Amino acid sequence: MRAIDFDQASDPASAIRLIQQPNARFIGGGTNLLDLMKGDVEQPARLIDINHIGLDRIAELPDGGLRIGALARNSDTANHPLVRTRYPLLTQALLAGASPQLRNMATIGGNLLQRTRCPYFMDTAFAMCNKRAPGTGCGAREGVNRMHAILGASSACIAVNPSDMNVALAALDATIRVSGPKGERSIPIAEFHRLPGTMPQVDTILHADELITAVDLPPSAFARHAHYLKVRERNSYAFALVSAAAALEMDGQVVRQARIALGGVAHKPWRVPAAEALLAGQPLDDTRSLQAARLLLDGAQALRDNAYKIRLAERAVVRALREARENSGEVA
Repeated sequence: MRAIDFDQASDPASAIRLIQQPNARFIGGGTNLLDLMKGDVEQPARLIDINHIGLDRIAELPDGGLRIGALARNSDTANHPLVRTRYPLLTQALLAGASPQLRNMATIGGNLLQRTRCPYFMDTAFAMCNKRAPGTGCGAREGVNRMHAILGASSACIAVNPSDMNVALAALDATIRVSGPKGERSIPIAEFHRLPGTMPQVDTILHADELITAVDLPPSAFARHAHYLKVRERNSYAFALVSAAAALEMDGQVVRQARIALGGVAHKPWRVPAAEALLAGQPLDDTRSLQAARLLLDGAQALRDNAYKIRLAERAVVRALREARENSGEVA
């Protein structure tokens, strides 16, 4: 049994001070970190409890946007009146993720940092995993890879980001607010998660001594026409094979602006501005939606077991756009 030291931070400043200790990790809900520790994938020497540092508020911003504290629980965020009415896409994505019990514990900040999904990474019995042990190789490339990436992968890693929330935040152009020893900074969600390249062990651009404090959402024109579609192998508690977040601003039957993000296909939520621009100023029909989907999937590369994801993702985008167009903006 490995001994672990434990500290409890009282405010963000003390949390940042405590995280300077060797091999320390923040713990909020712990729904991902504790799983990884039980499997011996993560081996922190010290846990810093940040549950009592006052970052769980959800508040309106002066410009009409919304600030969601990093420690707001997924279930509280999904059901907050301002989120449900102004950002139904985020509510839908959060409610599609995990079980109700996990959503009651999981936090927004922790969800952003959820490690990329790959059974070869999660199981330490497999020696080859560049994400867990850099330089050992990628067991998944020649192994069972039906769940793995078709976009943005590298020879070093083909894992995918498992978060539903991240896909919705990408479509909504969220900004991640962080604080660290050198002060505060804001990171657009599109830049927050990394593609694997030659360093798959690094999932985000967050520094090890930085604390996520909040997620800011800009004012949204997509409250009335948005849909999150998650395709999975069973109805609950399953990661997405493919997911699609679609948000539209409509002027009658014409698309004024569109946002589309794909999940389950890459190391990060996948957006292609050209696909969204194709829809702007045009009536929306399935033919045009399929053209946009094919732009999103341009360059997709299948491995032995996951070629099905290309066609599945195209169909998911078409259906998500159709549902978004017809959506009333209400969340069931």
